[in-house]
Amino acid sequence: MQNDVIIAGFGGQGVMLIGKMLAYAGMNQGKEVSWLPSYGPEMRGGTSNCTVVISDKPVASPVIQSPRALLAMNLPSLDKFEPRVKPGGLILINSSLIKRDAVRTDVRVLKVPANDVANELDNPKGANMVALGAYVGATRAVDVAEMEALIRKTFAAKPKLIDRNIEAFHRGYAIGEAGVK
Repeated sequence: MQNDVIIAGFGGQGVMLIGKMLAYAGMNQGKEVSWLPSYGPEMRGGTSNCTVVISDKPVASPVIQSPRALLAMNLPSLDKFEPRVKPGGLILINSSLIKRDAVRTDVRVLKVPANDVANELDNPKGANMVALGAYVGATRAVDVAEMEALIRKTFAAKPKLIDRNIEAFHRGYAIGEAGVK
């Protein structure tokens, strides 16, 4: 079984962080993984995306031309990567910032109000955790317990953020899980 996803947004939205966390979760579960970052020239505020592959078999290439999933945190990312998703694939749209639907009708679409949920939780920087949770809930690419452990480890230097980010992850997970029924 292979899960591959392009996670894309503006620099500063935590796209690289959640991609790296997803890759580590897969690795910690004994899977073969790759994480391939790509930055725009401006860094914060510019475009950024990463490709994550989690597989039971060796990953032949970290470059995925047609991913099974796209997690688009902003409109330019949806515009750029929507055409590349495999037919039958999954597109997760951050509906807090993206006000259009997916154009494609041959893919599953899940709207995730990541920023709105993060703001409701008084954790505005946690939109990426909501989005990560939605992806995991929709795909079951990695175990929830592994993601919780990684959130604890990742934010160990900022203990006040641990429970807030776990809560944001779980809220996203519920959205993802409900969206695939």
